[in-house]
Formats: sequence, C-alpha cells, structure tokens
Amino acid sequence: MEIKRIGSRPSGKGPAEYFTGSVRIDPLNEPAEPARVAMALVTFEPGARTAWHTHPFGQTLIVTAGSGWAQREGGAKEDIHPGDVVYFAPGEKHWHGATATTAMSHIAVQEKLNGSPVDWMEQVSDEDYL
Repeated sequence: MEIKRIGSRPSGKGPAEYFTGSVRIDPLNEPAEPARVAMALVTFEPGARTAWHTHPFGQTLIVTAGSGWAQREGGAKEDIHPGDVVYFAPGEKHWHGATATTAMSHIAVQEKLNGSPVDWMEQVSDEDYL
C-alpha cells in the first residue's frame, strides 16, 4: 500500500506548447510500470484549454468544479459541469477546458503506451474555442 499525502507533490503549470491560458496540474497517481494508469487534477482558469490531442487507450474526465467545454473532432462543443463524467475513446481527437468566463477543474484518468498517455497536436484556435 502507498499513501500519497496531500501537499507531498508540487503543483505544475500546464506547458504553453500543450495549453492555452493558465492551467495548473496536480499529480494524483502515477505508479511505476507495469501499471499504466496516470491521474491528475487539472484546473483551468477562465479561457484556458488544452491543445487538440488523443490518448492511446482513451481518457476519462471527472468534472469536480466550475464550468467547462469539451469537444471531439467533428462534434459539437459540449458543456461540462461538476459530477459529469466524460469519456474519449482511444485515438479520438479532442480538447477540453474552462469556459470563457468560468474556471473548471477535472480529474483526468488515462493509460500510458510506451510511457506516454497522450499525443499532442495543434492548439485550439480562438475561433474554434468561442
């Protein structure tokens, strides 16, 4: 058994190459191999969002606070709120983040393939975001 105490791991800033706006990433769990599941609490300030991306084994988001948006390629932008659980299928191109006026936090759960849980792509344009 391993217990990770609150405050034992530092928060990180979402890198500008993968995020637009102010994003904080708090690691929750990232066990060593052979485990593949990684989890983080991600907080987006108003207007902040991910770049387009995919996950080799899919991704589950559990919205914990605020109001956000999520969109898969070719689909409509969807409102997401606390208590919502969003699933993106393996390889499904998508983005997610806060609305333009309200922050949003979610727990992100995804599995790694060859050490990486995500394949990053281009930034979400302001036109696509708004």
